[in-house]
Amino acid sequence: MATLNQAVIDSSVAAKKVERHSARLSDRIWRGLTLTMLIVMSVIMLMPFIWLVTSSLKSQTQIFQYPPQFIPDPFRWENYSKALTFKPFGLYLKNTAIIVGLNVVAVVFSSSFCAYGFARIKFPGRDFWFGIVMATLFLPYAILIVPSFIMFSRLGWVDTFLPLVVPPFFGGGAFNIFLLRQFFRTIPEELADAARIDGCSEFGIYWRIMLPLAKPALITVGIFTFLASWNDLIGPVIYLRSPSNFTVAVGLASFRSTLDVSWDLQLAASTAMILPVIIVFFFAQRYFIQGIVMTGLKG
Repeated sequence: MATLNQAVIDSSVAAKKVERHSARLSDRIWRGLTLTMLIVMSVIMLMPFIWLVTSSLKSQTQIFQYPPQFIPDPFRWENYSKALTFKPFGLYLKNTAIIVGLNVVAVVFSSSFCAYGFARIKFPGRDFWFGIVMATLFLPYAILIVPSFIMFSRLGWVDTFLPLVVPPFFGGGAFNIFLLRQFFRTIPEELADAARIDGCSEFGIYWRIMLPLAKPALITVGIFTFLASWNDLIGPVIYLRSPSNFTVAVGLASFRSTLDVSWDLQLAASTAMILPVIIVFFFAQRYFIQGIVMTGLKG
């Protein structure tokens, strides 16, 4: 009887080992397939960027060569020096940096201020007004172009940076308000209550407690604003007339202002102008991912 029981136990142990081995094998296969799919999708997503970089080092003839030559032969590094001197990109970068810097500061401050009010301060009609703010997301930007231009032209702001940097100081955008509001709602209310007991004002709670804790979400909003301002073409084209006020986006578009387009120089300039975006995201990606993950955990 003891021998029979021992045999049953041994068979049960062996069956569990086989089951665990099968589970580990299945897990490894699934991870391998997932990793392979991610690598393939990453390569597909990176192909346009890789083609941009390699084409920026080719001659114009090689760019349109068929069959395509993926690796430049020879590498034309002089494309970058020619492209950045063909147009005054130093001036364009300065103008863009001013607009982007002011927009980031304006959006981060104003949207976080509004978001704190909607998340923490109880006032009559709070949910109604928040719904009105969110409803503005459904307004196409195109229908606002004409009335905005009329208003700014009557203010005498055309051909200045003011139409591009002043509006972000008034709210910062519905999406940013929603993003930060959801993040503020994840912060325990007890922290604010303790600060009120110690005599801290509502603005002090916002400035000293909420903003430091919301750093990942603020950096996320800052990255979104940086990208939108850096890549904005419609706004500068509408409001900026003088070449001395042009931004990077307008400078890149001006490469195609004539029939004879220097594609090798345009691709080199485009590659050079992408580098600041890549650098910003590289150094802020940890906070960016953390802000996206933590936002919206509490409804």
